[in-house]
Amino acid sequence: MIKPEVVSYGSWRSPITTDLITARTIGLGQIALDGEDIYWSELRPSEQGRNVVVRRGANGEISDITPTPFNVRTRVHEYGGSSFLVVDGTVYFSNFIDQRLYRQDTDTQPQAITPSAATRYADGIFDRQHNRIICVYEDHTDAANEAINTLVGVELDGDHKIQVLVSGNDFYASPRLSPDGLRLAWLTWNHPNMPWDSTELWVGELKADGSLGNTQKIAGDLDESIFQPEWSPDGKLYFVSDRTGWWNIYRWQDENVEALTQIKAEFGQPQWNFGMSTYAFESANRIICTYTQQGIWYLASLDTVTAQLELINTPYTAISSLHATSNKVVFRGSSPTELAAIIRLDLTTKKLEVLRRSSDVTIDAGYLSLPEAIEYETADGKTAHALFYSPQNLDYTAPAGEKPPLIVNSHGGPTAATSSSLSFGVQYWTSRGIAVLDVNYGGSTGYGREYRQRLDGQWGIVDVDDCVFGARYLVERGDVDGDRLAISGGSAGGYTTLCALTFRDTFKAGASYYGVSDLEALVRDTHKFESRYLDRLVGAYPQQRQIYQQRSPINFSDRLACPVIFFQGLEDRVVPPNQTEAMVTALRTKGVPVAYLPFEAEEHGFRKAPNIKRSLSAELYFYSRIFDFEIAESIEPVVIENF
Repeated sequence: MIKPEVVSYGSWRSPITTDLITARTIGLGQIALDGEDIYWSELRPSEQGRNVVVRRGANGEISDITPTPFNVRTRVHEYGGSSFLVVDGTVYFSNFIDQRLYRQDTDTQPQAITPSAATRYADGIFDRQHNRIICVYEDHTDAANEAINTLVGVELDGDHKIQVLVSGNDFYASPRLSPDGLRLAWLTWNHPNMPWDSTELWVGELKADGSLGNTQKIAGDLDESIFQPEWSPDGKLYFVSDRTGWWNIYRWQDENVEALTQIKAEFGQPQWNFGMSTYAFESANRIICTYTQQGIWYLASLDTVTAQLELINTPYTAISSLHATSNKVVFRGSSPTELAAIIRLDLTTKKLEVLRRSSDVTIDAGYLSLPEAIEYETADGKTAHALFYSPQNLDYTAPAGEKPPLIVNSHGGPTAATSSSLSFGVQYWTSRGIAVLDVNYGGSTGYGREYRQRLDGQWGIVDVDDCVFGARYLVERGDVDGDRLAISGGSAGGYTTLCALTFRDTFKAGASYYGVSDLEALVRDTHKFESRYLDRLVGAYPQQRQIYQQRSPINFSDRLACPVIFFQGLEDRVVPPNQTEAMVTALRTKGVPVAYLPFEAEEHGFRKAPNIKRSLSAELYFYSRIFDFEIAESIEPVVIENF
């Protein structure tokens, strides 16, 4: 056994390179079942971030369905999701560049079935009786006003007429047809609510002409979030609700709503994307579901007659996009030692089969840092949650007495959560000798509605407290170097990062990925889906404009005295470039060390391999200069002004 070399933290050579992360890794997205065939979407950084539909046939053969240059991605709500559906071997999908719906039959080129216009489509289902697709429709034709969202039917014959089925509310999602095709269920909500705040579940009867009648609200209230309505094979309507403070599974039958699960666990997720699925019907009497407790996702079987919940053992700690057929379930799964993969489970034999991995790379376990779930006291005596990753590299150890630098990661959303899944993005740091703390600050999901609502009116305070207290906790525990603390985050996590650097003095450096610096500018410039998000997180605007100003780092750049590196996509419509550029200008003028890397043709969240590689290596280079450690590989230098 070779004795590890003694080298300072941050200077360890790692096999987890940016080339490995991008060139040999794909993103696994939506899953769809069509008979014996299994379909899924893949995000490919090596193809300029193109999304491709892939099919695994009954014979096990895997093949690409989407030809170049088509890119299967919808921009409804900007975040998209559920961008394709499959009906008897025919794929219908939304194409990113023009947002039109296309039909693709086997071995043929896709054909547009919707007009060229400023309209978008998502979350489609097939209405066999009327030979149409029912989907969420977002109309941007009136550029002077807010987009209009409706539920529509798109005819697949003739001139592909579009029929509006439901309208009048601000948002719609999850149209679902009953097995007999006679009833349609859907979710809806209005400003200023987000879908995890307040949603309503409605049902209507489909008439012969395809229109809806006799609509009624089934569930939902101002303090209730409904998630994923689904019809069982025997025509009963199921859904997930957090009416008790936890997202649990319910059923509507005979005009009554009854709970099937009543545990302190989350069977739901924040609906940032369309088509999210945490349960599916194996049969009328059996649901296969996934739920999370304390940051870990579990797979289970739920008997719809007895309401008995039985765990199904798997090695996966993160499970999503769950779909089922008789005796089989397909889902996206991962764990602290396994990257995301498309998994099929035979419910009879309990055999797990990996259908597609997000990467074929295998890394020796000696280079992987396993997450430690920690709880620690934060402001006002409350408890916060996080995952801590200590440095790990089988080839190296640090000099006696040295403690590692720490990067505190503040996740985006902010209504979201970090994951225990193996992430090369995290291991990139830990394998080089840099510790990572992934914080599920107050406002994160997975810990019940009360924990999620900690951020109400407190964005920029509670999240910052939890990141600061988490870093201090590790310093006090002796795990990290208190003089080499950094914080990094993207989007809403970038806002938390900038607030922590501006209003607190715990961190010595930071990295903001397309982060918010001006809350007022965000309210004015952002898209419809999030345009009233801050009403709950900050306060009503413009009535409480003063709070927006007080919590905007751009207005207090004089307080920011530590180095920051900024990354920004120039086509970002969620957090426009002016947010980052205003902050960079302020720090440049003040004389604070600052670096700025803008990326052309990138949007909100980097998708192209060269940009992912450059941003990651640039952040490492930046820390090496600020914290004064040598890096083991050759990296293109970054211009750090005022340094």
